Amino acid sequence: MFPIKDTVPNNTFPSTTWSIIILCGIVFLFETTLPQEFLEEFIYYFGIVPIEYTKRHGHHRPLIDYLSFLTTMFLHGGWLHFLGNMWFLKIFGSKVEDRMGHSRFFVFYLIVGILASMFYIHFSPRSSMPVIGASGAIAGVMGAYYVMFPRARILTLIPIFIFPWLIELPAVLFLGWWFLLQLFSGTVAQVLPASGGGVAWWGHIGGFIVGILLVPVFRKTYKGFY
Repeated sequence: MFPIKDTVPNNTFPSTTWSIIILCGIVFLFETTLPQEFLEEFIYYFGIVPIEYTKRHGHHRPLIDYLSFLTTMFLHGGWLHFLGNMWFLKIFGSKVEDRMGHSRFFVFYLIVGILASMFYIHFSPRSSMPVIGASGAIAGVMGAYYVMFPRARILTLIPIFIFPWLIELPAVLFLGWWFLLQLFSGTVAQVLPASGGGVAWWGHIGGFIVGILLVPVFRKTYKGFY
């Protein structure tokens, strides 16, 4: 399922959401200019490598190494990864920002992204594969949307074989189904690691849960939630 648009109106321009999208775009375009060997080193250094934080001497890592918990949110592994993440952020982030406020939303975004990475490390402590992308933070945004806009409807593209099918779904159904897919895939990946496909499923799961839990802390007092 792929979201096309939702029915929630914006009261303000989502400047923070668009700033994140633009920054991710600049970083991604920079990535495309790097030779393959430098790109791999760049991703390894600025992404999250779980085993680097869980091996025995991990507690003595220099503070600068922990900046990867921030930088990983602005890296992407390809055009589909980048465009998919930014599209989801545009749809769900703009509305969550509208209700939280620009500054609150930015802090919320960073916190859920960091905690999503920590969640992933907990479930994949021995992984030596760098994990990059805004997916964990965006999952947190989707979790917040799930709580804040339960009556919203999302125009959804569902491919049936080669035929696209457009249907309007309640947000709770769309996001609930999305979460269940992440949970199922993450569970399968734990049992059969080779089936994970390089996707940080548990980062998505953790981000979504944290996003739900942090809504009361970050949303503004607002009458007439959608």
